[in-house]
Amino acid sequence: MDSKIKRRDFLKSASMASVYAAAGIGAGSTLALADPQIKRIGGPKLKISLNAYSFSKMLNDYKKDPTTGISLFDLLDFCAKNNFEAVDPTGYFFPGYPSELPSDAFINEFKRRAFELGLDISGTGVRNNFTLPDKEKRAADVQHIKQWVEIAAKMGAPVLRVFADTQMKGQSWQTVAPGIPREQVEDWIVANLKECAEHGKNYGVIIGVQNHGDFLQTSDNLLNLIKRVDSVWCGPIVDTGYFKSKDPYEDMAKVAPYAVNWQIKTSPFGAESGIKTDLKRLVKIIRESGYRGYIPIETLSIKGQPYDPFDLVPKFLAELREVLEVKV
Repeated sequence: MDSKIKRRDFLKSASMASVYAAAGIGAGSTLALADPQIKRIGGPKLKISLNAYSFSKMLNDYKKDPTTGISLFDLLDFCAKNNFEAVDPTGYFFPGYPSELPSDAFINEFKRRAFELGLDISGTGVRNNFTLPDKEKRAADVQHIKQWVEIAAKMGAPVLRVFADTQMKGQSWQTVAPGIPREQVEDWIVANLKECAEHGKNYGVIIGVQNHGDFLQTSDNLLNLIKRVDSVWCGPIVDTGYFKSKDPYEDMAKVAPYAVNWQIKTSPFGAESGIKTDLKRLVKIIRESGYRGYIPIETLSIKGQPYDPFDLVPKFLAELREVLEVKV
């Protein structure tokens, strides 16, 4: 009986898919987007990736002087030695960023080496600011994201991480767009993200919008933006360290059903707070959402304090693995 029911349900789903296709209704249609919450099946399945930003200083040092720091290829070796399942190589650390794009030869060598080491490329990311009043500057950032969509596709990265804005030297969106209503600024961001998502659709790359504690401070901020973009090719990346609220775990739980990726930080209130992430609570939230995919981890330095990612990353990884081993 069970097998007959399962077969009947499958055939019903297949039949409806055929009807949608015949009617010209695709995955990106309004019908499919009536509820932007991701319909997941099979229960949670979590795999750990490393966000390259954990080694930000060393990777930047290498870009300036190859006799110092570490290269992206060294980072791949580190991930393999520590048995990560994937790596998230942020665009900042590729040769020439941001003024130049990495060559196909570099991308292919990086992709080949990752494959040899059994590592997937879980995503990549760029820097942008869509809160700037200067329309040409926003358009330049849209073009930058489009270029990196194509690079992500070449690497096999399914998600490209972007921002609504980027805090630079303590500037907030209010200081770069003084006197402009938040609603108008959000209109700019939505329009820009729609254009990026359409390009992502053409290359099979999802635009992941990361909350970063400025324009997007709460789960409502993030979800309202995603819903307005209204595309299955644009979804939220849950940055566990940048919700500015009394209980950031509540924000994480609210966004989790929509998440296309995560950024697991060592603290929900910023590294400087000294408050460690409650990994048991966090993993419970992720599992209850049914999320299936990568959960990249990221450790951050604290100004004026020693920071050794070769020590801190394996420790944080071990803590997360211990929690993941507990079945709930």
